[in-house]
Amino acid sequence: MTTMSSKTTGYKLTKADLRQINIRNLVGFQAGWNYERMQHSGYLWIILPQLRKIYGDNTEALKTACRTQCSPFFNTSNFLNTIITGIDLAIEETEGVEGLETVASLKTGLMGPLASIGDSIFGSLLPTIFGALAANMAMAGNPLGIFIWIASCVVVDWFRCKQTYIAYDQGMKLVTTMSDKLNAITDAATVMGVFMVGALISTNVGIVLTINPNIGGVPLNVQDILNNICPKIVPAALVGFVYWLLGRKGMTSTKAIFVVLVLGVVLGALELVAKG
Repeated sequence: MTTMSSKTTGYKLTKADLRQINIRNLVGFQAGWNYERMQHSGYLWIILPQLRKIYGDNTEALKTACRTQCSPFFNTSNFLNTIITGIDLAIEETEGVEGLETVASLKTGLMGPLASIGDSIFGSLLPTIFGALAANMAMAGNPLGIFIWIASCVVVDWFRCKQTYIAYDQGMKLVTTMSDKLNAITDAATVMGVFMVGALISTNVGIVLTINPNIGGVPLNVQDILNNICPKIVPAALVGFVYWLLGRKGMTSTKAIFVVLVLGVVLGALELVAKG
């Protein structure tokens, strides 16, 4: 029976519906990415079976909901997008087409903060930590490294799926609960990321200066002097140089990599630097 005020069928989502959403999210969220609408087509594909149940198949309400979901654009973290999905469906299930304006505002307002949190923690921080751990163990001949990496990926995907259930159950209350915590989480992730970058520079960027000028008949080891000032200062300077390059207008990561490669070849040929 259709509710005339909201144009819904009165259908209530089940755990099977949420499980289907999670499966679709894991395999197809980015499949339809494009430069015009970005993730909107993938987002709509994920929840389309549930929208058909909420609004009825081939109804004007369904068409209105689909048009709203695809306008204007949507782009957020793959790891936290299900928070928006769960809240979205809770609103549409309750309010129908009357809640579509709220849904559009919700997606616009949350996609940025969730993108910064999700990408910094799950896209950069955790892969850096567990990837470096797994790689170092593999280089040492320890096969447990690959299982650590697989386990971290499984836990992250489990977390992605769990979010859907929590967000759907909490609905709009989750937005007010999270709003005052988003900035704190982002700042904490940024600080931790800086610490991890510093640790990785120290352990994985191996470069030393081989300049040994002879002053007054006494050979001078420049690298030893720099080590006394600050150990690993040369790798830190190299990484700082790369960050500076990436901040220049027109510079891309590909161009920066090319510059570093050329610089390494030239300095190595001149025997000014060597692998540490």
